[in-house]
Amino acid sequence: MPKLSIIIVNWNSTAYLLKCIESIYKYTCENEFEIIVVDNASPDDDVELVKHQFRDVVLIESPENLGFARANNLGFRASSGDYVVFLNPDTILINSAFDLVLHQVHSLPNVGVVGCTLFNEDRTVQTSAIQTFPTVLNQLLDVDFIRNRFPACPLWNIAPLLKSGNEPSQVEVISGACLLLKREVFAQVGQFSEDYFMYAEDVDLCYKVVKANFVNYYVPHAQIIHFGGKSSVKSRAVLMKWQSILHYLAKHQGHFYQLVFRMAMAVLRLSVLSLLWLVSRKSRKESIQGTLLKWWLILKTMVAHFERAESAKTFTAQGAKGQ
Repeated sequence: MPKLSIIIVNWNSTAYLLKCIESIYKYTCENEFEIIVVDNASPDDDVELVKHQFRDVVLIESPENLGFARANNLGFRASSGDYVVFLNPDTILINSAFDLVLHQVHSLPNVGVVGCTLFNEDRTVQTSAIQTFPTVLNQLLDVDFIRNRFPACPLWNIAPLLKSGNEPSQVEVISGACLLLKREVFAQVGQFSEDYFMYAEDVDLCYKVVKANFVNYYVPHAQIIHFGGKSSVKSRAVLMKWQSILHYLAKHQGHFYQLVFRMAMAVLRLSVLSLLWLVSRKSRKESIQGTLLKWWLILKTMVAHFERAESAKTFTAQGAKGQ
């Protein structure tokens, strides 16, 4: 029986997927592992290349796009490892990340979800690797300029990403691009919640793990490049992300809190960004202006009647990615 099951959900990302699998074989040497790929009915047929290039990989071809949560749960049911990793196909290991994490987890008390350092393609640190649970206040002030100036602020606490050393840090949320946990913990909390089609299912999982009295950790010396969003259409992906966050808030904080959140994001967030744009130096105005334009797009999500199931169906038909 393998110690580690690596589950990858693919949608139209085979070129990245092949490089991802290659990096796993290159850098995972100390622990026996299996790789399970769940293809979410990719319109390109080249996922068959996985069978030809990596005969040991288990390939599950779904006849429909199940979305991220359902597809990962399907892969989990086909797995047998003591630990499971849920990994995006647009990632590559750049060191023995999984061996390092598995070595570390034995010394971590009450371990839940474990994550690693995610880098952008240019090797800058991806600050979304760790997050806090979304609230009105932290999302209202979630502007790069503010976060970078006060990284240790408990509203977002990205300080563990910036400190030196290899000591693990306790965090709230691990990015779904790469998260590892014990098989028994994942089963105990009910796996991924399948009421999400895409986005926020990682936040939901981390919340369930914390509510079950486990602790989530960030392990800095395990390192992966996450290219990010290579198979999604950006504007639709932004809307789907925020629809999923609204669903998460209604589910765990109640519909009234979700309503307050929508009002705050629709009105106050745009006001804060507009004020920042007015008082900022010329060199910062372009960055803030781009954020303002994105939030005008999000505005209709915040004020519109939220019908998640219908949105997921429409999004799938338009060719959304399945991870």
